[in-house]
Amino acid sequence: MCYDKHESIFDPQRWGLRDEITQNFVPRFVGFWLRFQERFKTKTRDTSDYAYSYMSGLLRMEGKRNFTDIGFNTGVSEQNMQHFMSNSPWDAWAVIKQVQAEIAATPELGGNSVLILDKSADAKAGGKSAGSGRQYNGRLGKVDMSQVGTFLAYANESVWTWVDGELYLPEHWFAPDMAELREKLVIPAEREFETKIELGWKMIQRTHANGLPFEAICCDDFYGQCSDFRAKMDAADFIYMADVPHDTQVYLKRPVVGVPEAQPGRQGRKPSRSRVLSADKPLKASDVARLEDTNWSGVFVRNTERGVLNNEFAARRVWTIHEDKTVQEWLVIRRECGGKCTYSMSNATLNTPIKRLAWLKCQRYFVERANQDAKSDLGWDELEAQKYLAWMHHLALTILALWFITQTKIEWAVQNARDPALL
Repeated sequence: MCYDKHESIFDPQRWGLRDEITQNFVPRFVGFWLRFQERFKTKTRDTSDYAYSYMSGLLRMEGKRNFTDIGFNTGVSEQNMQHFMSNSPWDAWAVIKQVQAEIAATPELGGNSVLILDKSADAKAGGKSAGSGRQYNGRLGKVDMSQVGTFLAYANESVWTWVDGELYLPEHWFAPDMAELREKLVIPAEREFETKIELGWKMIQRTHANGLPFEAICCDDFYGQCSDFRAKMDAADFIYMADVPHDTQVYLKRPVVGVPEAQPGRQGRKPSRSRVLSADKPLKASDVARLEDTNWSGVFVRNTERGVLNNEFAARRVWTIHEDKTVQEWLVIRRECGGKCTYSMSNATLNTPIKRLAWLKCQRYFVERANQDAKSDLGWDELEAQKYLAWMHHLALTILALWFITQTKIEWAVQNARDPALL
């Protein structure tokens, strides 16, 4: 078959997808499932066949990947699939922990890997699903009846996957009048109210304890604007690149912070609260971007399928205030082609090159890809179950399917090179 210059880019052979490797896809999936088979055995039953069917449905089906349709498409009764996901006592955390162990043991992911913290909301029809309530849904751009999950993604160069998650339970779920519903949905009795930031920090600690290596943590401005969260990461010796709002206040010189002395002859209470005593005024992050002495550099970030990603970046050492103490951080600014600026704070070392800071600044993009894959390709947001355990099981099997896709990308890239002219 003859191709013209443009049609030839659709030839799978040029992208490294030879017939023999695509034909080996099903045996490869079976081998992957067999590695995790033991994780789905309980004291009385082996439910691993249901896990195979559920993952197969997530990977193959397009739309309506609920328990009924997945069961119908994979030859499993709706009742059995419902029980496997909502009631069977297999351990979701054991599956997730094994995924993390396999990632840690993958040589191709040995360097330049980051953790990316994010949250994502899914619309719900009512308030009877675990954690549902009127909360902000970024996908809809408004407050609506939603269920919110916090997720931890892992990215390395051109691959990405979820590696952990937690269901956010709004504070009203712990009110006494919700006790009956919590019991009905089998929400663990030990669960207490935790903010999204507390859940994120718990996931980072858990992932680190499991031995998953990473060089930095990236997050959006919901997490990044919390100085307590940044301080925790710094105290744990984790490098962070945390997005912050444009109006974040910073100082170009170290401010003097303390309790002002009482003025002689002045009536009233003696001052007891710390405040900035020096004359320097704070600047907004967006103000720093407009200063004449803010130096910009064009930085190549990475190759993309549509070319190369180049943007302008600036980085300045600034001071912020946390718990009445001054903290020195990097303010990293990215200016995109249309002139839009985004801002991040980082505790990277003083001698970190601008190229490295720019690279870290751009890694949060991959959590969007992981979220998109989970929702659009694997039907994460099509879950219709109400129970807490169903959410956790759906999370574990979604993470498992994402890891299968990611591992396949890695191995195919090693075994089957693309036509270099495509770049």
